[in-house]
Amino acid sequence: MGKYFGTDGIRGVAFEKLNAELAFRVGQAISNVLKSKKVVIGMDTRESSPMLAYSIANGILSSGYDVLFAGVVSTPMIAHYSKMNDMTGVMITASHNPYMDNGIKIFNRGFKMLDQDELMIEKFIDHGVPLIQSFGQFVLTNDVENEYMKIYDQFDLKLTRLKIGFDCANGATYLISREVFNKLNLSSIQINNQPDGKNVNVDSGSTHPHAIIELVRNENLDVGFSFDGDGDRILVVDQQGKSYDGDMLIYIIGTYLKKINKLNHDTVVLTKMSNPGILKALSDQKIKYILTDVGDKYVADEMFQHGYTIGGESSGHLILSHLLHSGDGLLVAIYLLHILSKLNKKLPELIDSVELYPIKTINIKNINKEILKKESVISKINETKEKLGLNSLLLVRASGTEPLVRVTISTKDAKQMEELANQLVSHIQKEGEML
Repeated sequence: MGKYFGTDGIRGVAFEKLNAELAFRVGQAISNVLKSKKVVIGMDTRESSPMLAYSIANGILSSGYDVLFAGVVSTPMIAHYSKMNDMTGVMITASHNPYMDNGIKIFNRGFKMLDQDELMIEKFIDHGVPLIQSFGQFVLTNDVENEYMKIYDQFDLKLTRLKIGFDCANGATYLISREVFNKLNLSSIQINNQPDGKNVNVDSGSTHPHAIIELVRNENLDVGFSFDGDGDRILVVDQQGKSYDGDMLIYIIGTYLKKINKLNHDTVVLTKMSNPGILKALSDQKIKYILTDVGDKYVADEMFQHGYTIGGESSGHLILSHLLHSGDGLLVAIYLLHILSKLNKKLPELIDSVELYPIKTINIKNINKEILKKESVISKINETKEKLGLNSLLLVRASGTEPLVRVTISTKDAKQMEELANQLVSHIQKEGEML
């Protein structure tokens, strides 16, 4: 990670790290590095989002480029419009973070920037001198929404009798999700759609599933969808209140795509954090899988390099590349309804052969992250992997933001998992004391 960019754009506390001055410089950097004649800007519902959006716009305008301002839209809407029109897109959001935080996601012609682009932007923020030739034009636009809605023309769900609930986290999907459900004439109840600038993600959305679980139970619904603050993630709940994460959704959609011969290379893309039970279930269906590093940009990069149809993270960030090149919680929800309608089945029936394995994450706090380079620690990790055997997971990685090391472990035998986890964590802590 660089000075400004983290794993998913620039993030920080609004009005402090992320202030108008930095945003203005980001706007200038975007113009001078990416050289897009027009830049489309969208934002979520945080109280700080307009300040950042207009400051970035000023940086772009003062560099002589034009700005299309889309207002409150979801991240995938900006990604889609940016790709369609071969231009730079900027989304002001901190996704599932609290309202005090905010962030800047930059799409280079529809795709999240890779590391070298981010480094060039950072260099310009700190040292660049913009060439101010003339002032660009600032235009309000509805085109982002209009183009995005066309994606849903292919779905005919009039015959579905499912009763649906959806939670918008008082975030970026609160308007567009209602539009989509109305367009498809779906019987649905919407909650957390009254943003006030401070209530985004508060006890709502994909990181707080109790809200959608309660709605589904209280209203006797068939299925519930919960989106995050910027709309690129989804959590799904069935009528029994059982949650379906990104891994389970990839299994459901992947097996359907294989059935209709639309799963390219019979392969899905997951991350190294995926539950081994899902991997075994995929193998049983003769579906291959690729495991990338954690981060949706790594999933997307793998997918588009090799032409895979579906990929994502257990967090609920899924890409269905035959429909849209970007992760989109709302689109995944509609496609899942499409699958249920076509198969005439309920959600639990689609995962009856899946057995999720016990999984555990341990945070080892206040430890020097250099410990992971020690030969004895590397050796212990490899030894643990051997003992876990096939159909297991062991991921040991340093946090990008805190002085801690995360150990994630999973295998079918819960007792073995606990024993090996405790032995590995103790070893790392003991070696850490010697540094």
